[in-house]
Amino acid sequence: MNSIIIGIAGGTGSGKTTIAKNILKAYGPGEVLRLDLDSYYRDLSEMTRKERSMVNFDHPASLEIDLLVKHVEELCAGKTVQIPIYNFATHNRAKETQRVEPHKVIIIEGIMALNFPELTKKMDVKLYVDTPSDIRFIRRLKRDIIERGRSVDSVIEQYRETVRPMHYQFVEPNKYLADVIIPEGGMNMVAVDLIKSKINAVLTEKQ
Repeated sequence: MNSIIIGIAGGTGSGKTTIAKNILKAYGPGEVLRLDLDSYYRDLSEMTRKERSMVNFDHPASLEIDLLVKHVEELCAGKTVQIPIYNFATHNRAKETQRVEPHKVIIIEGIMALNFPELTKKMDVKLYVDTPSDIRFIRRLKRDIIERGRSVDSVIEQYRETVRPMHYQFVEPNKYLADVIIPEGGMNMVAVDLIKSKINAVLTEKQ
């Protein structure tokens, strides 16, 4: 299968997922697959829950990129793969996996999607979603409290200690590797239309 690979990176709360979902809407079900980098956090079953809570999940070493690269290669070869499912409440992988079929368009989305050369060299289109840090923090705070059961203090502490410094070290520098920088997050529909045009052009080339 001549799949097109799209990478979407950007800081926490920048609007990456919204961009990805808007691309999915533009093509309908069955055409586009979204691979979330968060699914590939390493299996930490050998650690206690307290030990896992102290891991720096904003560092590249927290991700099993070799497995993601292998899955992308297998999907492009027309094979079905089993994607890990990550549980944010326990800071660990679930025992279950998600069965995923090959798709024409594969979106790899996550804060460090453009941080790994072995991954970016497979991408046909590289996107970076650029949103002001205050807006990103507000979104992160709301999401972690509502969706992940975190306290305000724990979110602020993590943001100060790991999220912010790791962003400037490992995320923002990747902005300059992107083919397109999307300002103001996921509701930029002009950017989505431009991305769709690029996807169509690459798909035509691969036919």
